[in-house]
Amino acid sequence: MLRPPIRHCRACGAAVAYRVPDDGDTRQRAVCTVCHTIHYENPLNVVGTIPLWGPPGQEQVLLCKRNIEPRWGKWTLPAGFMELGETSTQGAARETDEESGANIDMGPLFAVMNVVHVGQVHLFYLARLRSTVFSPGHETIEARMFNEQDIPWEELAFRTVREALQRYFSDRKNGHIGFHSVDVT
Repeated sequence: MLRPPIRHCRACGAAVAYRVPDDGDTRQRAVCTVCHTIHYENPLNVVGTIPLWGPPGQEQVLLCKRNIEPRWGKWTLPAGFMELGETSTQGAARETDEESGANIDMGPLFAVMNVVHVGQVHLFYLARLRSTVFSPGHETIEARMFNEQDIPWEELAFRTVREALQRYFSDRKNGHIGFHSVDVT
């Protein structure tokens, strides 16, 4: 579900009207009826990691059991909304620390997932765990390692998590970890 439309100007508080601005834009935007500020609505970035432990080809993955809605009690990769003032890599590392308390070394970008129907873009990085000692934050009930065959596939919180894990394990089986760009519907 997309975010609700903007109703009031963030600059002056007056009502906005949706129209094509007079500045050469081609899309309808929320335009203030008083100060004429144009408000752009853009996708939110969700950043996270696929934290791995173990020898190549046999890695376990760290999942976190959610202690917040949506999807309370479901399993997810450590991820969340990117903050202003941080890079996507910094955000993914921060979210991994906040949700699992894991000590990691960041790896390469693994997947970019466009989730158009909710106005989000999800970016997952590979990460190597330095240890299997975790200290989950308040958003996590439990942080635990899983072998591929033990992952609770029916208890995963989000489709993007399922897609990222399936692609990782498929790549691992094929002996080559690639980069994935996915449209999630």
